[in-house]
Amino acid sequence: MLCQFTVKNFKSIRDEVTFDMQAASISEHEDRVIRDSDGEIFLPVSAIYGPNGGGKSNVLEALFSVAAKVMRPLYVAEDKRGQTLSPSKFVIEPFAFSENSRENPTEFEIFFRTEQAEYRYILHVRKDTVVYESLDRIKRETGRRSALFKRDEQGMILKGAFARLQVSDELSKTLPLLSYLGITYRKNEIVNDVLNWFDQDIYFLNYGNPLQELRMAVTGSENVKKLMLDMIKEMDLDIVDFRIEEKDNDSIEVYTRHSAEGCETELNLTDESSGTQKIFGLLPLIAASLRRGNTLVIDELDAKIHPLLLRHIIMMFNDMSINRNGAQLIFTSHDLSTMNSEVFRRDEIWFVAKGKAQNSKLYSLVEFKNKKGESVRKDAKFDKQYLEGKYGADPYLIRFIDWGKVDG
Repeated sequence: MLCQFTVKNFKSIRDEVTFDMQAASISEHEDRVIRDSDGEIFLPVSAIYGPNGGGKSNVLEALFSVAAKVMRPLYVAEDKRGQTLSPSKFVIEPFAFSENSRENPTEFEIFFRTEQAEYRYILHVRKDTVVYESLDRIKRETGRRSALFKRDEQGMILKGAFARLQVSDELSKTLPLLSYLGITYRKNEIVNDVLNWFDQDIYFLNYGNPLQELRMAVTGSENVKKLMLDMIKEMDLDIVDFRIEEKDNDSIEVYTRHSAEGCETELNLTDESSGTQKIFGLLPLIAASLRRGNTLVIDELDAKIHPLLLRHIIMMFNDMSINRNGAQLIFTSHDLSTMNSEVFRRDEIWFVAKGKAQNSKLYSLVEFKNKKGESVRKDAKFDKQYLEGKYGADPYLIRFIDWGKVDG
């Protein structure tokens, strides 16, 4: 489970911004939250809105960059070439419109939870070089907090449960210490717990290969397939079933079965509409996330699907009788049909837009205050006020037009 993510000096993000999946103390939809075993409360859904070029995607890309920086060395070592965190070109770029920013490191801080513990991982990277790194742990059973390691330009210190682990004096400056521990000590219980979260508990949807996504999600899981078919039924398509056929060259073919007026026929997925093909690249991961309880991150979710399906997906994550394992959905969107108090809590709606220096600002609806210091009412017409520019991130203009206290 993702708890909180902070980033500074990354692409259009100049100043520190924090994306928080911890639920705020507000009264709406109190049954639509993830209540963890220790009483902490987290959000199952968060949507980021804002104009094109405002920096929405950069927030998600920053989160991706942490996972990629940590996991790519492990995938290279294990020869996992098909993993989604292994792009051919991977560069962490600082804020470009300031000389100081170009010379300063990009800073990431992420809090996340597993069944065993809550972790805080900090990573500072200048170009490709790691200049600071640390990992702390809070054990779920006892609440005891402990530092596991700290690394800066003066050296490395391994503490607590990591005190006996040995690290090479020739550790590359471009290799995160966490990655090195994963390569060298993957059987260590804590190392494995941390890296399993990056590897399996957070997933960044890649639309580049929808058939591969489908195979990964559906293979060996009839429950995922059943949930997919339930979602397709909600869309009122005439698809009643589908099957996956493995080919000799390790590729797959997908066949959909249609029923209309008592007649059934089977089509290759490549003969379906582009919209249906996109759906088959998306729904397996939605279904798998709900079944397995991981965090699913999708850029421009609404560009891939019909607004009614978007609403249906959001409501499935919000429905704790369906989302029994604490899955989370984080996405960017332009769709206003779902931006209302029936679908979202105020702390689940986020905005991004650029300031005068081309720097992106990130803030949630629940923390937004107008020039009079007034908060947004929980029964407000969110979509209407957003279109009027009252939340700062005007959907058509890149710059703020009514920033209020948020720009402070």
